[in-house]
Amino acid sequence: MRIRIVDAFTDRPFAGNPAGVLLLDSGAFPDDAWLQNVAKEVNLSETAFAHPLPGGGEADWALRWFTPVAEVDMCGHATLATAHVLHSTGAASGTVRFSARCGVLTATAHDDAAVTLDFPTAPLTPVPVPDGIAKALGAEVLSAHDTGEHVGDLLVELTDEATVRSLTPDFAALVAHSGRGVIATAAAADPSAGYDFVSRGFFPRLGIDEDPVTGSAHTALAPFWSARQGRDELTGLQASARSGLVRTALRGRRTLLTGRAVTVIDGELLTAP
Repeated sequence: MRIRIVDAFTDRPFAGNPAGVLLLDSGAFPDDAWLQNVAKEVNLSETAFAHPLPGGGEADWALRWFTPVAEVDMCGHATLATAHVLHSTGAASGTVRFSARCGVLTATAHDDAAVTLDFPTAPLTPVPVPDGIAKALGAEVLSAHDTGEHVGDLLVELTDEATVRSLTPDFAALVAHSGRGVIATAAAADPSAGYDFVSRGFFPRLGIDEDPVTGSAHTALAPFWSARQGRDELTGLQASARSGLVRTALRGRRTLLTGRAVTVIDGELLTAP
């Protein structure tokens, strides 16, 4: 069985966010324990599993995502990675429709090798800044928002870009906070730098201290910064050590996420389901 590792939201190897991708020949997923064991063995923030669906339905492929410790409802970078594999191998062209736990998602390939994902916009709800979150992050928190059930993160606004970049969180303390993870964000210090806001994503409850580039979080970051900056099309820089750019376009209840991807490993999984 072929297994690939793809760096997503980047146009160069060893940057962006790596994801495992397995395209399954069967018309059904293997049992959950096998999927979870493969994701644990790959040991990346997410591994995507996809199998083709019969023609005539609302989707072309079924798609699931697993971290090393759990299945997740939504994952942007592993969806981009899967679409990249489908397009680059000729298994699909144009727009691919995925059936996932969070609904039907689409991925459209462009002539410049970029891919645009169409995801549901995360509903933002202002919430009081949770006790202990500022201490866990080691920074002043200006505001906090819940991002809904499918994203499931706490979105916190910090004072400036430099603060976001310099965070050294107490991950043990972050585990105590409910939700999938914590997204810290601030406006770009230099509007001419090629991005409009920065972020970092911390997910210790999922076995991921810091995610390099979190596509799904940008379905919350896009409406958050659109409301503040008065524009529907923005670019976010996730300022992890690997870093990556996500171009966002707010379309009402949908958010378009555009980026590139690079396959860095193409190998064989020797243990079948």
